[in-house]
Amino acid sequence: MRRIYYVPGILSAVMIPILFWFYGNRELQKPIPNVIDLGLPHKVHSTSSKEEKNRIYQNSFEPYRSWNYKKIIVKPNTARQNSNYYVSELKKLQQRNQKETGIEFIINDENSYDDFISILNDCHISKQEMYGVDMDKTWHLFVLVNYKDPKKIDRGYDIVYGNDNIIYDYKESDYLQGFQKLSYQISQLPKQAFYFIFGFLIFLNISMLSIKESFQKH
Repeated sequence: MRRIYYVPGILSAVMIPILFWFYGNRELQKPIPNVIDLGLPHKVHSTSSKEEKNRIYQNSFEPYRSWNYKKIIVKPNTARQNSNYYVSELKKLQQRNQKETGIEFIINDENSYDDFISILNDCHISKQEMYGVDMDKTWHLFVLVNYKDPKKIDRGYDIVYGNDNIIYDYKESDYLQGFQKLSYQISQLPKQAFYFIFGFLIFLNISMLSIKESFQKH
């Protein structure tokens, strides 16, 4: 019995795992950028209109300055060591759910950049939504409670408010069907996935042509 070797098929079986390893390894080694979004405070000018001054005031920290804050003094180069304590305090703030309350992390020029980043990371770990730096006066980091109205009932993506108004919010993938859903799922794939699919289809096409030629010869 004569053995028939399909060279393109063998190449595809060898090359595709190598391509997956090569491009996948490059993707894992890419540096993950970390970005801090800091907004500079608006300045009120003498020529600003009353409406403009009011808008700047409402968008500044001033409306929240008189809230009841628990003060936490952050000693230089200790924020990362006290990370668990800060996270627990942030979670307690959320659980109490009291209006116009928060935490004031007192930092100064002696604190390091790592202290600042560590506190921001603690906010991320505790899933704290509202926090910012008082860039007008103190330069302290303030964490504000995201007060949740107990009269509001959350039911997944259906939100029922006390005044009987209902808002429905669904993900795009929930109501797409058939080809539309397939197109949506394909659009969510990373760019590297299309390279793999395209390469696989090329090798598959070459393999099918080789098989067809082999059968025609025999």
